Amino acid sequence: MSRSVALALLSLAIAGHLMAEDPTPQPTPQKRGGWFTRMLHPFQSSPAPNYKDARLRGLVLDLKLSPQPVKLSEVRQLEVKITLTNFSKRAIALDFPTDQRIEIYLKNSSDVVLTTWSDNHAFDANAGAVLVNPGEHIYYPETIATRELTPNKVFIVEVFFPQYPELRIGQKFLTAP
Repeated sequence: MSRSVALALLSLAIAGHLMAEDPTPQPTPQKRGGWFTRMLHPFQSSPAPNYKDARLRGLVLDLKLSPQPVKLSEVRQLEVKITLTNFSKRAIALDFPTDQRIEIYLKNSSDVVLTTWSDNHAFDANAGAVLVNPGEHIYYPETIATRELTPNKVFIVEVFFPQYPELRIGQKFLTAP
């Protein structure tokens, strides 16, 4: 009898621990297998982009936009959430000449820049550095104005680091009236 009570308490404790976990999973890199897996799947891409600048290897950008679709009658600012994650086994240092870390462009479908995020922000000439440790990420929650958008068209949000132009990501989205 005491064993069944102990087992019930143990399973309740485990279930409580599982329910308390963070429901938003973090992106995990998919490791390429050994040579046999590579022979079976020769065109499988690696999880992290292979940047020309060796200092950036292992960094992965993720971009999330909300709300989707963008209802122009309800939304004046588009939420842009950028996550820079270090999937390498070493710390990566990023140096910046000013306080500006990122730049966001809002473009139309023919790649014409409609809105620039930095136009509405002031940056000091304070040099700084950011160190991203292995397995850690940096989160940049920002907003950009939607006043240049028109309904029922496709637009592009492009985010990049001005000091590191290779760190660039874009996403298309649709507007609604």
